[in-house]
Amino acid sequence: MKLTRREWLATTAIATTLPAQADPPKPIVIDTHTHFYDPSRPEGVPWPNKDSKKLYRTVLPKEYRKLAEPLGITGTVVVEASSRVEDNQWLLDLAKDEPFIVGIVGRLDPADAEFRKHLDRFAKNPLFRGIRISHDQVKKALAEASIFRNLTALSERSLTLDVNGGQDLLVDVAKLAGKLPKLRIVVNHMANPKIDGQAPDASYRVNLKAAAQPNVWCKLSALVEGTRKTDAAPKDLAFYRPVVEAVWTAFGAKRLVFGSNWPVSDQYAPLTTVHKLASEFIKDKKATAIWGTNAIEAYQITRVPSQ
Repeated sequence: MKLTRREWLATTAIATTLPAQADPPKPIVIDTHTHFYDPSRPEGVPWPNKDSKKLYRTVLPKEYRKLAEPLGITGTVVVEASSRVEDNQWLLDLAKDEPFIVGIVGRLDPADAEFRKHLDRFAKNPLFRGIRISHDQVKKALAEASIFRNLTALSERSLTLDVNGGQDLLVDVAKLAGKLPKLRIVVNHMANPKIDGQAPDASYRVNLKAAAQPNVWCKLSALVEGTRKTDAAPKDLAFYRPVVEAVWTAFGAKRLVFGSNWPVSDQYAPLTTVHKLASEFIKDKKATAIWGTNAIEAYQITRVPSQ
């Protein structure tokens, strides 16, 4: 249909006065597992040790952001690897003026007589989102009432418990989650299975399923580390799929979170590869909540990255 000149002018006028369409908001992508530290501090660092050529250097948010932002990562939860109490405060001070840090998982020993005192001190800061403990510490908590009671203090303060260990950790996570159903627990690095392109042991699948209780999440992290192939981790998702499919079957779309384990992951592959593997898997499963929504729930994050 032909427009008259008057109709054409009117249509053009309307088009030029319509507001421009805003760009869609960026998705929230939270990397739930990074480490920052500075060996040049007067007291040094207990980890990593000086023999670790790639890791023993100053590692701060500026370096990570330069790598992460081009990939679409909008924030990170930092995990404290140091056993020194005051290093929790060092991370909180670091995060104060660094909005890219959306949460901190500290490190406190539940067997310490002053555990609750330290926990109360750090929990006053809303960026302090919980602590990480080892499998040995989980075992002690299950065996000793005083340590177990200290873990209840986490849920009372709406804090989260990260746990790290090997595949046998999953059995004890199942026990702990059953005894403390109000405590949010996050299994680090899929319980560190060996990744060799083959199907994992049947026991791993069984234990994943047992651990995947309603109050337990799992980090889709340490994939390249699981290959044990220093500087040569495969870039093809197919190599990792037997393990990540087992983890997916247990935890599903709502209780998996993305983590890079940077800079530890750099020993096996660059961050671009780590992100690519996660991206392909998440896209395949159409499970975008793994990027950020699940992390916000698992850690009760209040400093949500700006979109």
